[in-house]
Amino acid sequence: MPLLEPEPASLRPEAVRSAAHDRVPDAQAGGTPRQLRAELTDLLGAEKVRWKVSDLVKYASDASPYRFLPQVVLLPENVDDIAAIMAYARANGRQVVFRAAGTSLNGQAQGEDILVDVRRHFTGITVLDDGARARIRPGTTVMRANATLARYGRLLGPDPASAIACTVGGVVANNASGMTAGINRNSYRTLSSLTFVLPSGTVVDTADPGADEMLARAEPDLSAGLMALKAEIEADTELTARIRAKYEIKNTNGYRLDAFLDGATPVQILRGLMVGSEGTFGFIADVVFDTLPLDRKVSTGLLFFPTLTAAAAAVPHFNTAGALAVELMDGNTLRASVSVKGVPADWADLPQETAALLVEFRAPDDAGRQAYERAAAEVVTGLDLVAPVASVTNEFTRDARTISGYWKARKAFVAAVGGSRPAGTTLITEDFAVPPSRLADACADLLRLQAEHGFDAAVAGHAAHGNLHFLLAFDASKASDVDRYAAFMDDFCRMTVERFDGSLKAEHATGRNIAPFLEMEWGPKATGLMWRTKQIIDPDGVLAPRIVLDRDPRAHLRGLKTIPQIERIADPCIECGFCEPTCPSQDLTTTPRQRIVLRREMLRQPGGSPVEDELLNSYGYDAVDTCAGDSTCKIACPVGIDTGTMMKDFRHQRHSEREERIAAATANRFKTVESSARLAVAAADKVGNRLLKSATGLARRAVRPDLVPEWLPEIPGAAARTMPLTTRDGASAVYYPACVNRIFGGSGGDGTRSLPEAVVDVSARAGKPVWIPNDVNGTCCSTIWHSKGYDDGNTVMANRIVEAAWRWTDGGRLPLVVDASSCTLGIEHEVVPYLTDANRERHGRLTVVDSVVWAAEQLLPHLTIRHRTGSAVLHPTCSMQHLGDVEQLRAVAEAVAEEVVIPDDTGCCAFAGDRGMLHKELTASATEKEAAEVTSREYDVHLSANRMCEIGMDRATGRTYYSALIELERATRP
Repeated sequence: MPLLEPEPASLRPEAVRSAAHDRVPDAQAGGTPRQLRAELTDLLGAEKVRWKVSDLVKYASDASPYRFLPQVVLLPENVDDIAAIMAYARANGRQVVFRAAGTSLNGQAQGEDILVDVRRHFTGITVLDDGARARIRPGTTVMRANATLARYGRLLGPDPASAIACTVGGVVANNASGMTAGINRNSYRTLSSLTFVLPSGTVVDTADPGADEMLARAEPDLSAGLMALKAEIEADTELTARIRAKYEIKNTNGYRLDAFLDGATPVQILRGLMVGSEGTFGFIADVVFDTLPLDRKVSTGLLFFPTLTAAAAAVPHFNTAGALAVELMDGNTLRASVSVKGVPADWADLPQETAALLVEFRAPDDAGRQAYERAAAEVVTGLDLVAPVASVTNEFTRDARTISGYWKARKAFVAAVGGSRPAGTTLITEDFAVPPSRLADACADLLRLQAEHGFDAAVAGHAAHGNLHFLLAFDASKASDVDRYAAFMDDFCRMTVERFDGSLKAEHATGRNIAPFLEMEWGPKATGLMWRTKQIIDPDGVLAPRIVLDRDPRAHLRGLKTIPQIERIADPCIECGFCEPTCPSQDLTTTPRQRIVLRREMLRQPGGSPVEDELLNSYGYDAVDTCAGDSTCKIACPVGIDTGTMMKDFRHQRHSEREERIAAATANRFKTVESSARLAVAAADKVGNRLLKSATGLARRAVRPDLVPEWLPEIPGAAARTMPLTTRDGASAVYYPACVNRIFGGSGGDGTRSLPEAVVDVSARAGKPVWIPNDVNGTCCSTIWHSKGYDDGNTVMANRIVEAAWRWTDGGRLPLVVDASSCTLGIEHEVVPYLTDANRERHGRLTVVDSVVWAAEQLLPHLTIRHRTGSAVLHPTCSMQHLGDVEQLRAVAEAVAEEVVIPDDTGCCAFAGDRGMLHKELTASATEKEAAEVTSREYDVHLSANRMCEIGMDRATGRTYYSALIELERATRP
């Protein structure tokens, strides 16, 4: 063991706790049973089998209120692997559940035997027919697919609120729709074709003209059985009419029986049945969507009403006016949304009875938008709107930023309301639909029912389509609370079916929590047909048992997860998974959600249990060491949970007092450390990469991999010993070269100036000269200590940089321009909690400006572009995402290049200062998709805004990245 390897027990939760009833039992501390693990390893290879108890726990939870521990987790790479898994399951009496994003709200992505992760290796989109169609692999998120389609002026029909995280495969498997899809733009209506693997292993491409002939040869009983059911349904006119009527409103409860009416052949029937089948009929390998026009002329209004029923009553008028979306939010939802960045703070003071409609019109041109706005104005004239707080305008707007804020509040419904629930409670998300004309009545009945059962639920939904969502919170560890929820569900389902003839699941699919009520909605005849369909397609019951069909009347109460309290910063998490696609370690170790899920399982365990010990043994590397600490999870999380900060806290918790003292001493003597580091980098050119790699490798093994960086050949040479000469007289700003740019040089060659030279020259050229103080050496933004959890060193340097900046800027009179985006973020935001009261006051009067923003807003208007390059590809850093500076980077790039591209798969490179040297596998994993996109074609220049990120991207792509300001200097050079 390395000399300074931390003890896993240092992260053991301190809270006194007793064993939770749903904890992982001691017998499963060893993870996957040995024989099962060995057989699947022989079948697929060890790299595709996840067997540790920590692997099983992190896949046991999803966005639903349920929790089931799988026996093993598999990561297949292709359709052949899928077929092999199914064959193994059939031969051995095992059961298989597919999981992609894990954003399903009803437990569809959970299994108790073999769980198959189909997100990691099944991503990608191919645009067809100039964007009119798109072939998409199931692990691709809706947002990622739409990012590519937007270039063609197209988008997918389904638009669920979880588009940032949910995958196309899950959307099709659940027939998820969203804000605008309704019954005409959902997967069932916009799917052109799909390729799927049946439980038998047979692969069917519904676009293949010979598919029915092939299926008849390979699966004669299945083909004949489907056609027999079709004939039986069509012969029953009453049943046929009932099926058609059920899909006149949104409905994802049970199987799509209308597939038997819409499909003329077995393959056509299967094409319809696969939509909304929730993984119970087969694996969807890829889909081809007919895309829709992306109408860019938008007008949106957020209108406030005195009551929920008043808002619901207005919905039909906006439908008639042509609104594409009419979204309903009640008072609880609106008030909870104040936790979402950008939502007006005074919404917290809205009366509980208040409700709002978010109404949006979209048109292809200005004339169409103007016509919609006139129609909307006529509707508004007849409404009794209210303005309970100052921020409410009750007006339609075209402003993109305002519209984005409205939608962010609406889409955060589940996470924002869930985040504000009482600590320790489980969140249930219900989803139902009624005829849109009955929406107001349904709202009134729902409020009455909630009050009867002691719930104060939040309500929102796609009002244009009669589709409502509501959230209930209760403590799953208390039998009385579970009984109260059960009684509510009985009454709610009867209300929906008997009073409104509605759908018990409008778009979230049946799942575990509505399966017991399927027959209540559909009746015995139609439900019986669903059971028979399942038997025909999956006679061995291999796929997703108990997820759509379940005869246990209390099945929805089985597996409800307890939510033990964990660290305050992460305790509001509802495990929605919105954070996962942004996480650099998502394909290497764990995601933010999984880090939280693992922590919660530790709290379910009695102290010192075998399961807790095993989780702690894995947590250090899987969760703490391989967290980039970039906190992009905070940006993606609707309530701003910063798991990166929690991991930094854990790093601090693992430090010995000696390590903290050494870190503080390094901060106190940083001028010497900085000088030594620059000299070491300079000496490296003479020593050679092979020897340095060997030396650092030995040190890492002897001391600790998380403390000693590994030498990488991409590390540049040393920076110049002195900064460019500048003067304070007449300076427009103070220029602070980050320590990384004082230690490491640029790529060199081709007459390229160093970054400090470029910033000084281009600023002077624009008539905005900058001054570099002569005592910048020995100062730092403090990120070095902050990222590693060294609180004492962080405190030393945070206060030193603020005191220095106060002097340099003449008490805040001049702006402080910083030439590394992570350092800008550090000085502007991250130092604040560590400052003394006096320095916090000084900090509040400083103006900290990133060099890219300085260039875009202060320099570009005064510069003449003399030389433009052909194409530029950008790597916006995660710090720029936090600072909101990406558009400024684009502006600088567009000034110097004819073509500017930000890859669709851009994300955090995870180099994170030196973390890419501590754990190079982290950066390799984080950059894999972006690097593939970048290297798929040639670019003239590769630009970013942070030296260490540039090194990380150099390593990932084999290309040379450098600051956009260096290219700006070149482009404006006389």
